[in-house]
Amino acid sequence: MRRLTAISLTAVLSACPGPDNDTVDPDTDGPLVCEIEDGEQPDSASRLGCPEDFDALAAAPLDASIPGARSAKTLVDRSDSNALYFMNSTRYPIHWDFASANLSGGGLPFVPELSTFNQTEYTSPDRRFVLGAVTYYAGPDVWTYELAPYDTASVEMIEMAFDAIRDNAWMGADLMLHPSSDVVLRNTVDLPDDIPIITTDELFDGIDYQPLNLGETVAQLSFHRAADVDESFVNPRELVVLDAIPNDISVVAGIITGAFQTPLSHINVLSQNRGTPNMALRGAFDNEELRALDGAWVRLTVSANDWTVQEVTLAEADAWWLENRPDPLDIGTMNLAVTAITDDVDLLNLEGQSLSVALSEAVPAFGGKAAHYGGLSLIGDTVPAPPGFAIPVYYYNEHMLTHDLWDRVDEMLADDAFRSDPAVRAVQLQSLRDAITDAPIDADLLAEITAKILDGPYGTTRMRFRSSTNAEDLGTFTGAGLYTSKTGDPTDPDKPVDEAMKKVWASVWGQRAFEEREYWGIDHTQVGMALLSHRSFPDEEANGVAITANLFNPSGLEPAFYVNVQQGEESVVEPEPGVISDQFLYYFDLPGQPSVYLAHSSLIADGETVLSDAQTFELGGALRAVHNYFAPAYGSAVFYAMDTEFKFDDDGLDQEPILYVKQARPYPGRGE
Repeated sequence: MRRLTAISLTAVLSACPGPDNDTVDPDTDGPLVCEIEDGEQPDSASRLGCPEDFDALAAAPLDASIPGARSAKTLVDRSDSNALYFMNSTRYPIHWDFASANLSGGGLPFVPELSTFNQTEYTSPDRRFVLGAVTYYAGPDVWTYELAPYDTASVEMIEMAFDAIRDNAWMGADLMLHPSSDVVLRNTVDLPDDIPIITTDELFDGIDYQPLNLGETVAQLSFHRAADVDESFVNPRELVVLDAIPNDISVVAGIITGAFQTPLSHINVLSQNRGTPNMALRGAFDNEELRALDGAWVRLTVSANDWTVQEVTLAEADAWWLENRPDPLDIGTMNLAVTAITDDVDLLNLEGQSLSVALSEAVPAFGGKAAHYGGLSLIGDTVPAPPGFAIPVYYYNEHMLTHDLWDRVDEMLADDAFRSDPAVRAVQLQSLRDAITDAPIDADLLAEITAKILDGPYGTTRMRFRSSTNAEDLGTFTGAGLYTSKTGDPTDPDKPVDEAMKKVWASVWGQRAFEEREYWGIDHTQVGMALLSHRSFPDEEANGVAITANLFNPSGLEPAFYVNVQQGEESVVEPEPGVISDQFLYYFDLPGQPSVYLAHSSLIADGETVLSDAQTFELGGALRAVHNYFAPAYGSAVFYAMDTEFKFDDDGLDQEPILYVKQARPYPGRGE
């Protein structure tokens, strides 16, 4: 038997007894007859006679949004009496590869170039081919026939292809149609009743395993309640098994949660930043296999389709740690020569140099968040970033110097008790933060900022002061969630500007931020806090985060944007327990621009979505522009995407909500 991936369908079926898993052909009541000889690797088959046939042709699907799947692409040639082909999907990862190599000329019509093929064969009513895939989902133990999310095949085409596959596959009686998007779903309404339909939500209900950040770790396995790790610290060499999803967690070697996460959840962003594996497993907290290893040193491997855990010795664990611990991250030094409070459009110097160089020059003075915001402000009207300005790290450093706070830092870092005891660190770091916020801010600086706000083009005097250190939003280190942001309003005595600024400065010395930098070997004394300021959004209609690439298809063959969006101000990365956001793939660059929903918001009525079609389209245009603008700086990476934050807000005018893009930073990827 030929095994093309780590998951063998034959092995799966043999472990799952049932009426469709035995060796009897349901049509003849005789034994199953395989069409492919053992060891053969054909380009295609016209029939699947047994599980081994499927194994020989199937591969992991290009879209891995639903884990534990194996898929064999199918093609029905309408120009050749509806000839059916089950394709070798490893050899031919896309339909065009197979069609152009095997079905072009020689008495058949010629297959056009790829761009023409994609424009006609997924959308034209006169198309030659009906393209799809037979997919097996191991979690729910379901066989499905699927079309591409952007395919506009008619009811007649879908019925013909489904019937052909059902009649020519040993599992045909169990085959179901899975509408992969809203576009496909609309074309299934008039299908006959003998074609059963299963939705994406129903498939997810049968999935127990969710890979978030792929990779391997060797660590000591331990069990913790999510509510406890939010405020406490875990040993960095622990693999933690959690009953639920915490909003925050200190540096750990790996994470297993008992509840499904979103790829943009805060703990997954932390895992990506650290390069540590992260997965969800329903019932993990009571899983017998994991419970048997409580306190043991183990090796965890998280892959796209499965996970493994095995016990190792302490010596093996120590050797792995020495080899794999992160190298110290050199962030350079603060640029204290820049003293001007600078408008967003002037943050990047692009005259005579590349965007990459301009960003690298801006970060030491203005921090990563402000530097990238400077790029957003230059893209144009497609990306409506609210006007803002940045206060360079110079003023943070001056505040620390003026009040002898750097001396306190030096004493603290030299204290052995501080270095060795998290409880001591907590007390001393809190004392330092208090000293930063208690010390008076420079009066001239405060006057300049106040005047800039009141005289500026911000449309409101309520401003958000956002953290922007020189140790965050970097290509190799995001620092997501480590620092705070605060609101200040020079016209509101309850929200003084100076207090907002000082609280953001003080967040450099938050314990989570300190522990994260310590793990990465970052020099704490060279971390400077600049401030990015723009209008606040006190009552937005929707907020979200999007990745400008398909997280589940790093090959780029199925381009899409991954979007998390929620109604109102409810966080999409740190939601309240039980709150779910809209999560979908938006195929903005493909015909029909379909949206494939992976989850639906728990805050709105069933059948509704947070964004309208028009808002989704507007967002897609902005994401495409952001992706293209920053590509010269980051696009050479194996997997390139920008992590983008956005809001829809009506500005309190009872009008159609307006899109605002608030942040863009390079996305670290999903792991290996």
